[in-house]
Amino acid sequence: MLGCAQLPPLGFFMDALTLLTSRYSSARLTEPAPAGEVLDNIKRAALQVPDHGGLRPWRFIIAEGRQALSRLGDIFAEAAVEDDPAISNDMLERARQLPLRAPMVIVCIAKAVESSKIPLTEQQHSAACAVMAMQQAAFAQGFGGIWRTGTYAQLDFVKQELGLAEDDEIVGFLYLGMPNGEPPRRNAPDPADFFTNL
Repeated sequence: MLGCAQLPPLGFFMDALTLLTSRYSSARLTEPAPAGEVLDNIKRAALQVPDHGGLRPWRFIIAEGRQALSRLGDIFAEAAVEDDPAISNDMLERARQLPLRAPMVIVCIAKAVESSKIPLTEQQHSAACAVMAMQQAAFAQGFGGIWRTGTYAQLDFVKQELGLAEDDEIVGFLYLGMPNGEPPRRNAPDPADFFTNL
């Protein structure tokens, strides 16, 4: 796998089966953020996910660069104060710094679409698939990412500041950049523990 802050070679791609069986989340990310054709591939991957009824029930907001990431951090901090006016200064500063853990954060939104056939939960599932597809596309091209949710995905203040409608949901914040550190050591689960035949 790629070393710390080492760019993938031009045209680097991973075969699909290797991608699906070796993907991991990178909590420590550094510059650069995906850009150009790499970012375009990530965007395209999001738009190819299962989408019952062809509703396209997703929207994405990209925060890249110090100014945009700091703005997202300010939104988190303001939301934290609204949620808990007695919040400590340390926790407030932590909220403000959260988006700065990566050079890019994509806010992934389930955009509610009125439908008599497709329930809102299916639309949210489609948006969740888009998050996974984007992380996979980043990984396939030598970048790293981690899908985070947490309190700020649930707070109305965050949704309002990002211009979301009342029924929209944030299904995740996808942090993207170059992996900074070695891949995690983990024991792969045994499929026999999770699969049975009917």
